[in-house]
Amino acid sequence: MKKVSSIRSILFSTLMLCFLVHSTTAQVLNQPVAADNPNLAGNSAWTAACASDSFNEYFVNFTWSPPLVDSNNEFVLELSDADGNFGSPIELARLADKNTIFDFEFQFAVPNTVRGENYRMRVRSTSPAKTSPASDPYPMHYVDYDSPLLISRDGNGIIPPGGNIQLCAGESLVLATHNIPNAETYQFNWYRSTSPLSEKSNELTITTPGTYWVELDYGAVCSGSANTLSNTITISNGTSLGIALNEPSTISLCAGDSQTLSANVSGMGLNYTWYKDGAIVSGPTVDADTFTIDTSLSDFGGDYQVEISGGSACTERSTAVTIQNAGSTQVTLNNPENIVLLPGNDETLSVSTNAVTPTYQWFKDNVLIPGATTASLTVSDIGDYKVTVTETGGSCAGTPVDSPIINVVLPASFELEIAFDGSYTECQSSSATVALESIYALDGSGNRTDVTSSVENNFSYQWVYDSNTLGGATTGSLNLNDANDNGEYQLTGTLGAFNATSNGLTVRLATTDVVTLSSTETILCEGGAPIILTSSLDLSGETFEWLRDGNSVDTSSGSFSVTNPGTYQLRLSRNNCATVSNEIEIRRFDDSLLVLDQPNDLIIIEGETQTVNASGATSYEWFDANNTSLSNQSSFAFQLEGQYLLLANFGNCSVSRVITVTYRDNFAIPNVITANGDGINDLWVLPNSYSRDPEVLVTIFDEKGKEVFSQANYENNWPQSSTSFSQQNMIFYYRLTRAGRNLKQGTITVIR
Repeated sequence: MKKVSSIRSILFSTLMLCFLVHSTTAQVLNQPVAADNPNLAGNSAWTAACASDSFNEYFVNFTWSPPLVDSNNEFVLELSDADGNFGSPIELARLADKNTIFDFEFQFAVPNTVRGENYRMRVRSTSPAKTSPASDPYPMHYVDYDSPLLISRDGNGIIPPGGNIQLCAGESLVLATHNIPNAETYQFNWYRSTSPLSEKSNELTITTPGTYWVELDYGAVCSGSANTLSNTITISNGTSLGIALNEPSTISLCAGDSQTLSANVSGMGLNYTWYKDGAIVSGPTVDADTFTIDTSLSDFGGDYQVEISGGSACTERSTAVTIQNAGSTQVTLNNPENIVLLPGNDETLSVSTNAVTPTYQWFKDNVLIPGATTASLTVSDIGDYKVTVTETGGSCAGTPVDSPIINVVLPASFELEIAFDGSYTECQSSSATVALESIYALDGSGNRTDVTSSVENNFSYQWVYDSNTLGGATTGSLNLNDANDNGEYQLTGTLGAFNATSNGLTVRLATTDVVTLSSTETILCEGGAPIILTSSLDLSGETFEWLRDGNSVDTSSGSFSVTNPGTYQLRLSRNNCATVSNEIEIRRFDDSLLVLDQPNDLIIIEGETQTVNASGATSYEWFDANNTSLSNQSSFAFQLEGQYLLLANFGNCSVSRVITVTYRDNFAIPNVITANGDGINDLWVLPNSYSRDPEVLVTIFDEKGKEVFSQANYENNWPQSSTSFSQQNMIFYYRLTRAGRNLKQGTITVIR
């Protein structure tokens, strides 16, 4: 319930402000303050908002001073970002029925995207447009995940038995959450034992033994109420056994040979996992400390390793033993696998081999070619060719090996394929190279064979730009470095009677045009004139769009009138590429930018002066109660009682503040009053150095020491109408304190 004295104060302020007739005189909006929830037990205001699906109801108190706002006014409660900035405020609540109420509450819910420790609130009126100072910072978190977290190694979802993991010397491991969706959107608090760590993501790299756990970071207040404490993982030091294989580092084997690999560690109940070329071929198996090579497999050669794990040992992998297939003959083509045989021409096929004493036999379409028993073969017919190479010497003689198939074709037609050569980004690169990438021969069925290396140098080339032949552009590549060359390019090729055309490539090089935006202002005044954005380029006949926060808002205006805050750009389209201007951020004006070094209610000693300094604005003007201009400086020295108006300008925006100057009372604290109802000395009146000061607490006790009155911001209102006196003359005791420090004390004699 609001005190009657507060209402009297508001009415008094209203009457005093009525004489201010200057057109800029406006309401004073005070900062919003957290208030208690009337739907909950108790009457304490909240200090941190820990909202969730199950509870999300909060209140703030807001006060303002007359004159009255317009009948169509709405009061809007706004929330800053997590750093307390109002560049893009969030609307929390809007009220249209409080235009004659100077002290009321907003009810709001915390948005589900809010997580931070320094959110601020403010109140904005729409008619007239005014903005209150920002509130003090408050921790605010929407607790959308409130279940215990689970952590495991690499977040694999497997919690080790007993929560224990061994860490070997010089190694590290990663603990991560595995049961919270979208973990990257949260902040986390990691701990080793009870010590907090600096890592804030859902992963923690560990190099030191200890007991580790994590919780979601919902701030100093809300984290505990969220119940997200995870399981614990204990990291201990493991033992290295120095695993190795007993065999030489290189072993040569023939097919059918026997070879068993053995580990140098055995008989400890360890798990053994065997690898070939990094892939598991056996295990993990307990006590499997040997592995036999299967030389019947054609690919038995490779690098073999063993890995041990389990027990008290560290997980370790040995160095590799290389098994060589001594009978593995290799055959390598000296020509492409696909060859185009032009009519009337011959082609020579050849191979190389690592065989010591090889023999050769060529085949066409899997039919033996008599007499073709050398490493090369000249052909004049199309078909599929191969050669079989047989090793006739060494320890593993007798195994034949076939070469890859060589496809010799007579083309029905050719296709060219072009691509960008080197780095190129559309509308960002200033140059580009388009070049021949592949040539394909097509048979009568349309099957394609890559024949680039065979015929690339036999073709004649011509580049085509937007269906027009480019004079002099007759090589396999074309360099472009001017946005005026933007368009579609193709390459045509001629080989004898064959004509081929490539795919088309669209080239869009970045334009060299620079577009610069300028603005008449960057601060948007509520209810003021719009801000005008203009371009350094004439936009007549151009294709363009105005952007606000990346979204198109206009495509026709040569200049743009800004009525909403945001980040503005101009995007201009030339040569099929967009040129984007500089950014201009337009912010809504915040009248908290005006700072006074003294309170609005100023108490001075009669005959002396008190200077009030203002800062933050570009110009200032001081007025007295008769609306007479007193000064245009940033400071003013007050000598006389009365009410004054400061008008501060911020470009096109202005802020007004009312300063009330009162002489300090020089009378002593009275010790006698006559509470007889005659209107003379009925009340205990304090000098204004103590009265109406919210930081001064007035406490009155009866003669037995019982407290009968206590009030901060004392309004010279004791005794009250409800105060009773049992005797004609009574003595009371008073004490004046500020922040617990005693200022004055004494007695009050009440005579009736």
